[in-house]
Amino acid sequence: MADQTSSTPNFYALLIGIDCYMPNQLPDGGYYKSLGGCVRDITHVEAFLKEMWKIPENHILKLTASTTGSDPTQPSEPPELLPTYKNMVAKFQELTAIAKKDDQVYIHYSGHGGRAKTNYPNIKGANGIDEGLVPTDIGKPDGQYLRDLELGQILKEMVDKGLVVTLVLDSCHSGGSTRGDDSDIRGMDVVDTTPRPTESLVASAEELAQTWQTLTGGSTRSLSSGWLPESRDYVLLAACRPTESAYESVFNQETRERNGALTYWLLDSLRQLSSGLTYKDLHDRINAKVNTQFPQQTPMLIGEGNRIVLGSEYAKIQYTVPVLQVDLATNPNGICIETGQVAGLRKGAEFAIYPQGIREFKPENRLAVATITELGATQSWCELKPLPGKEPVKQGDQAVLTSASTNLVRKVRLLYLEEAQTENELLADKLSARKLPQEVYKLQENVFQNVNNALEVGKGWIELVPDADKDGKKEAAHYFVAINKNGEYEICDRTGTPFANMRPPVKVGEKDAAANLVKRLVHLAKYHASEALDNFDKSNPLIGKLTVEWIGKLKDYDPVDPIPPESELEPLDAADNPTITAGEWIFLRIRNDYSRELNVAVLDLGSDWSITQAYPQQEGNRFITIDPQQQEIIPFRLSLADGYEDGADIAKVFATVGSPNFRWLELPPLDQPLATKSISTKGSDPLEDLLAAINDENPKERKLNPAAYPSREWTTKQVKVNVKKA
Repeated sequence: MADQTSSTPNFYALLIGIDCYMPNQLPDGGYYKSLGGCVRDITHVEAFLKEMWKIPENHILKLTASTTGSDPTQPSEPPELLPTYKNMVAKFQELTAIAKKDDQVYIHYSGHGGRAKTNYPNIKGANGIDEGLVPTDIGKPDGQYLRDLELGQILKEMVDKGLVVTLVLDSCHSGGSTRGDDSDIRGMDVVDTTPRPTESLVASAEELAQTWQTLTGGSTRSLSSGWLPESRDYVLLAACRPTESAYESVFNQETRERNGALTYWLLDSLRQLSSGLTYKDLHDRINAKVNTQFPQQTPMLIGEGNRIVLGSEYAKIQYTVPVLQVDLATNPNGICIETGQVAGLRKGAEFAIYPQGIREFKPENRLAVATITELGATQSWCELKPLPGKEPVKQGDQAVLTSASTNLVRKVRLLYLEEAQTENELLADKLSARKLPQEVYKLQENVFQNVNNALEVGKGWIELVPDADKDGKKEAAHYFVAINKNGEYEICDRTGTPFANMRPPVKVGEKDAAANLVKRLVHLAKYHASEALDNFDKSNPLIGKLTVEWIGKLKDYDPVDPIPPESELEPLDAADNPTITAGEWIFLRIRNDYSRELNVAVLDLGSDWSITQAYPQQEGNRFITIDPQQQEIIPFRLSLADGYEDGADIAKVFATVGSPNFRWLELPPLDQPLATKSISTKGSDPLEDLLAAINDENPKERKLNPAAYPSREWTTKQVKVNVKKA
């Protein structure tokens, strides 16, 4: 990462966020609805760039369309600051003009993405489609998309000038309805056929066509991200695949603010970065976090994945915030640090405090640990826990975010459907497009009361949240429970999409139905707690030292044979999230780039909601040991349970210097009862205590901070594979 003192004048940003979409209607009757988290995305990104990278305000160009005015159909910003097509093109051109060779350029777009009938049939064919960014004024007669050919031309001009470009697109091309009232989709599931202007403000049609053909090698569409062709000249982080959805949702339970999933986890990861982290490392973590909450969203990375994040390969940076006040005598929450809600933090975030001026951010140099108890916009008060034998914390010392806590408790909301609602009203409320049979409507009240009573049994892991508080606001929920037209319970994710493979179905009239539903919710909470577990303590020496990736597949393989050379493996359709047929073999590479040997275990988070230690499998073997600069290639043969048409498995790899037992995290399939493990804790260490806490029937702590378990260096990475029926 770039050194703050030498590279700050050479860092520029263009930030575009669109919440307010002026009245518009597409030929099919659909429209680009206004959103709720895009401008906030931009505000948080701007605060991060100013606070962490010390980017001057005059190096940040910004266009936003907010819905805070008196008329919700009109943005509150003046016309010259709105993200119209004309203004967006002008800002891109301004950015290209002011930045000089080797300068860093960061571009972030949060808003709708769209698809339209192509303006370039000679390149894409008569039935071709252009992907595009959707401006706030798309509904006006002269409204037009900023199309993929134009975006490609803009980036080419930046690269040709020698600029180091990073582009983040928190939007999607397709969309649909959601039932979860915490989420929206940034896109439309239609192709816009509205006649629109064909003249580009970026370049002539001939120049756009020539650039596009150069970028795509002459094909009409070789776009793995759906936005732009593969390139080694820039880095593109896109929110999802072309056929998927980009979600915005409520992530902060306290403020109930909405953010784009990609932007939220991007900033969360950037705050916890260590020097030397690559875009591939960053993408791995973002992908795991987003896909955990939104299985229909897979962030994409294109370009220089091995480049150091927002910098050059030789650069180095450490993120710190200053201690502003120390008042332990009169205030139990004794120190104030210069960061807060504007940086996307929340109560419970934990910081390590280091002496002023120190540059070696190692655990032994810590003075204390501080936990935010009073969250402010730009300043927050913290509870301080001094470390034995260390100097007292004083004004000017440095606070370094260790890791946001893992919240073990999952919030649950019950989704009621009103008999009087019409199909259109159901869609507008994002509850369901399906009307229920008459008898099912009448069941809801009694059935959900039974669920409410049964939730008391599992409240160590799950809590019921009310439909609305006294102010009419709804607390964010992780899971939604609804009744479907067959009179069965459905457990849905935060977008309102039912979780796959919830088998067997639980009928609302069955004996112990509510109790069985609660057991499923607890099972899911434990599964997702394990899936979300990682360690991004910036002082961790293992950051960036573990490589985990799928490298190929084979239809037939005998595990007694040697591992075949990589050149003999069949290529995968997508390296970051491949799809294979049940019964095929897929090969996982694990590489140790640390200076010491690492103990490694691989857990399989299965499509049947089980967690098993997949490697090494033998009950008595906790791990394998991989020497420094060595790798292990492991074959896996994935299958589907009877009756399953498809599924997704996650290989979660733990690497540690110590020797903990990761079998604490194992779970049976969803249709089998949970059992408390009695694994010996003789010789256990703090990391093993963390793993045991996730296994507890009633966790003693609501939140766990993985970075608070530093006695053993450890790290984890995970990769996903989709399995389809043969």
